Amino acid sequence: MSFHNLHSHGFIRLACAAPRLKVADPAFNVAQTLAMLRQADAQHAAVALFPELGLSAYAIDDLLQQHALLDEVLAAIGTLIAETRSLRTLAIVGAPLRVAGRLFNCALAIHRGRILAVTPKTYLPNYREFYERRQFASGERAGVESITLCGQEVPFGSDILLKASDIPDCVLHMEICEDVWTPVPPSSFAALAGATVLFNLSASNVTIGKSEWRHALCKAHSGRCLAAYAYSAAGPGESTTDLAWDGQAMIYENGALLAEAERFAAEPQLILADIDLERLVMDRIRQNTFGDNADALRDRLSFRTVAFEAGPDRDSDLGLKRLVERFPFVPSDDARLNELCFEAYNIQSHGLRKRMESARIEKLVIGISGGLDSTQALVVAAHTFDALGLPRSNILAYTLPAFATSKGTKANAWRLMTALGVTATEIDMTPACRQMLEDIGHPFARGEPVYDITFENVQAGARTSVLFRLANRHNALVLGTGDLSELALGWCTYGVGDHMSHYNVNGSVSKTLIQHLIRWVAQSRRFGEEASAAMLDILATEISPELVPGEGEGPSQKTEDFVGPYALQDFNLFYITRYGFRPSKVAFLSQHAWSDADRGSWPPHIEAEKRRAYDLPTIKRWLGVFVRRFFETSQFKRSALPNGPKVSSGGSLSPRGDWRAPSDASAAAWLADLDRIPD
Repeated sequence: MSFHNLHSHGFIRLACAAPRLKVADPAFNVAQTLAMLRQADAQHAAVALFPELGLSAYAIDDLLQQHALLDEVLAAIGTLIAETRSLRTLAIVGAPLRVAGRLFNCALAIHRGRILAVTPKTYLPNYREFYERRQFASGERAGVESITLCGQEVPFGSDILLKASDIPDCVLHMEICEDVWTPVPPSSFAALAGATVLFNLSASNVTIGKSEWRHALCKAHSGRCLAAYAYSAAGPGESTTDLAWDGQAMIYENGALLAEAERFAAEPQLILADIDLERLVMDRIRQNTFGDNADALRDRLSFRTVAFEAGPDRDSDLGLKRLVERFPFVPSDDARLNELCFEAYNIQSHGLRKRMESARIEKLVIGISGGLDSTQALVVAAHTFDALGLPRSNILAYTLPAFATSKGTKANAWRLMTALGVTATEIDMTPACRQMLEDIGHPFARGEPVYDITFENVQAGARTSVLFRLANRHNALVLGTGDLSELALGWCTYGVGDHMSHYNVNGSVSKTLIQHLIRWVAQSRRFGEEASAAMLDILATEISPELVPGEGEGPSQKTEDFVGPYALQDFNLFYITRYGFRPSKVAFLSQHAWSDADRGSWPPHIEAEKRRAYDLPTIKRWLGVFVRRFFETSQFKRSALPNGPKVSSGGSLSPRGDWRAPSDASAAAWLADLDRIPD
């Protein structure tokens, strides 16, 4: 299958329709349904959902018990059967059906001229404006397992799952309107029995505030069921004798809204979204309580399965109809970003506060480089000390220049420490580092310009040794600064430097998020104008380890030249660790997120010159770096991490929390999958 085809990465496309109807006019309604079904088919939707009783219209009361109308509904179903033979899209439509001497409000799944199943509505509302029990019988007590409809023998009941034989994990279930408003909807049992995509044919008139409640209902239900939930409500053309209709159609996936129709639209609405079936299945595997719940209710999970062949287009590039954020750790919406920064900042602070209280220690030691990570850690420490009622002078901050420290970063470190009112000290590490290099016989001690990993790590080790001894001397804790992205890439020296401390508040904060946290604090002016100015200057400085001597004011090394753009590597980190995706799928998503700088929205405050695009070869190159560094060379560092609070739902790499792995694993399986990515 083509790498560029969404089906090769576990996606299917859903459509939800809010068509124009005429009251009690099945011939008109089926024509409108077919027109929208053909639109969905042209856009490669695997399934298209239509509203409750869409072939007859919903609000027709006692007309539902007229033989002339019900005969016309059967004729409309016959038309659908005939016309769908040439379409790939499975249609889910609503119709009133006479079965065993009673009338049922039904959902019909029709695919390529075959009625796959008919599901009757289980829970019939008989309150406020609804009196469905006047016309319909409940499917709960139908007592019928199959019916003959339009010459076909068709399974009948709410205990039916539709399973695609040619799309892995594509298992569908239908329910109708009120079914999802009950405490335990039929689809809850279907999800526990394996359904990944749940469909609700609804009429649902609109009243003030009801739209918000429907959103909350679908969001929560899709999240609880770890499923996709498609919902389609009646729209233009329904009777307004006593009610009004807004045509609210929406598609959720595990609590996230993927698409929503325009409400009160004058024209019919068709929305589409691509569902990640692999992600849903992996969520269920990880969330073991989902399986436990299924075990506990096993007696209620007796479902019949109807197989069908979806026949998706496997060779074409169909695009991807879902938002893929460039920065999975950083929302692009300003309000959401502000809320996230507030929470992350306070999680870090509260974690540190608890550690200091439990250790009965009132001082911290921290190394300040003038870079992003130590800046964020120092700001969190200042906030924590304010909350504890301790003087900021109890924060013992040290700038520790060595061979490669630039004037600019050193100046920024001093500006920040001074502005925050901490106890600021400078200790020149050059003599100690030179002595170590001389003791071990390193060529640099003889005047040779050899800047190897030994040269670099001598500096990191000397700094850490000084910080821990300072902590001993002052009865303090060493506050760590290393971040999540560096830990993922192994961009830290084992046992020293950014790797080791008594407590690390940044350990589960990505590099891309730390930049926004610092900007958020700076813009709040909570520590004064001078501190904010220093933070903004630090944000403008190139990310560098500053371990190799250079010339000029700025850093001589650029970290991203070695490990790749943090924007791409944080993207890789999120999808590989959070969802267990293959590298090829991560690349597919990354291409959709990063290939066009003008497509989609960016988080606020990212300068125009930093709004870059990356082509697929570049994405593949740095993904290869990530796979090798993450799976082959760095786990032993993550197996020995200091304590620190989990901040992001994207996870942490603590061996006591979200990530446990052997230090001697092979990356062969992930590297083999990289070959699926075109060069």
